[in-house]
Amino acid sequence: MNKLSKYYELSASADVQEFYHSRGWTDGFPIVPPTPDAVAACLDWVNMSADELIGIEPVRERPVIAEKLAINAVMAGCLPVHFPAVVTAWSAMLKPEFLLHGATASTGGCAILVILNGPVRKEIAARSDFNVLGSSDRATSVIGRAIRLALINLLEVSPGAIDRSTLGHPGKISYCIAEDEEGTQWQSVAETRDIPGDVSAVTVFAAGAPRQIMNEWTTKPEEILDTYAAEMRANMRNYSIWSGNYVVVIPKQHRDHLQSAGWSKSDVAEYLYRTARIKRGEWSSVGKGSVVRGKGDLEYTALPSPDHLLVVAAGGPAGGFGVIIPPWLGTKSLAVTVAIGACVDCAPPGNA
Repeated sequence: MNKLSKYYELSASADVQEFYHSRGWTDGFPIVPPTPDAVAACLDWVNMSADELIGIEPVRERPVIAEKLAINAVMAGCLPVHFPAVVTAWSAMLKPEFLLHGATASTGGCAILVILNGPVRKEIAARSDFNVLGSSDRATSVIGRAIRLALINLLEVSPGAIDRSTLGHPGKISYCIAEDEEGTQWQSVAETRDIPGDVSAVTVFAAGAPRQIMNEWTTKPEEILDTYAAEMRANMRNYSIWSGNYVVVIPKQHRDHLQSAGWSKSDVAEYLYRTARIKRGEWSSVGKGSVVRGKGDLEYTALPSPDHLLVVAAGGPAGGFGVIIPPWLGTKSLAVTVAIGACVDCAPPGNA
C-alpha cells in the first residue's frame, strides 16, 4: 500500500497500547494496531485510494481522507466489511446541515447516533433486538467507536480540546443501532427519508442520551404514545425547549400493539407532533421561571413537523419499554441520511 501516514514499528502488544494512549490517540480503551495490511484491506473493500477525499469539515476546513479514516476504523476493531458504514457516516456528518463542529465542540455533550438500514445490517451481522442501545453486537459497537476515534484523531475532538462537554454521555464511546426491518410492518427510517428499501443507508444524528420510558398497562396506541410524549415534554422542560429531530426507539411489545391497531410510522409521528408540546410558562415548574419573561402562554412543539421524527423499530421482544433520544440543538443540527455505495438521486447517464 502507498502509505500517506507515518508508520511506527512496535512489537510488544503492551508497547503498542501505551504508545497510542500516551499520545492521546485513543478513547481510553485498548486499540487494535492499525497495520498497513489491515488499513489496506479496508480501503480495498470500498475501492478507495489512500488519498481519496471523503469530505472537508466545514468550519475549520480540515480534510478527511480515506486512509486516515481507515486507520481509525481498524483501531476501533472494524473489519473491512464494516468500513463502508463508517465512510458513509462520515460523508453524512460532513454535510453543513449536520453542524459537525458545533455538535462536537458544544458544552451540551451530545454524541453522534448512527442508524443502519438496508442489506448492510445482515452483511455485518448487526443485531436489532436485545440490548440494542448497549453492546448488542460487534458490528454496531465498532462502527460507533470508529466514529469517535476518528473525531479524536482527525479533528482533535478530545476532552478539553475541541470537545468542551460539561458531562457528555456513554454514547460518546459508541452510539450505533440497526433497525429491526424484518420484525416490523413499517417502513425503515431510511425509506421514510426517501432511500429505497433494497439500498443500504446510514443516518447520523447529533443526539442526547437515551431516555427510557415504560408502559405495559395498555394496548391502546394513544395511551402508549402518551408516555413517549411525556418524556419528550420533560426534555423540553429540563433541557431545551427548541424543536428539532427526535428519535423514538419502539421495541416489539409496543410496536405490536401499534401495528395491530393499524398505526403506521406516519401515524405515530402525527400523534407525537400534536401531543409533545409545552407552554413556555411550564419552565417555572422546573426552576426556570426567570426565562419565562412574560411569554408564558407561548406554545412550543418538540417537532417542527411530523417529518422531523425518526421512528426506529428495534429492541428486545418483551417488556413495555421504549426510548426517546432528544436532539442536541433543535433545528440548527439536522439528522442526515446517506445511501451506502449508491446514488439514489443522481440524474440518469447523459442528462444534464
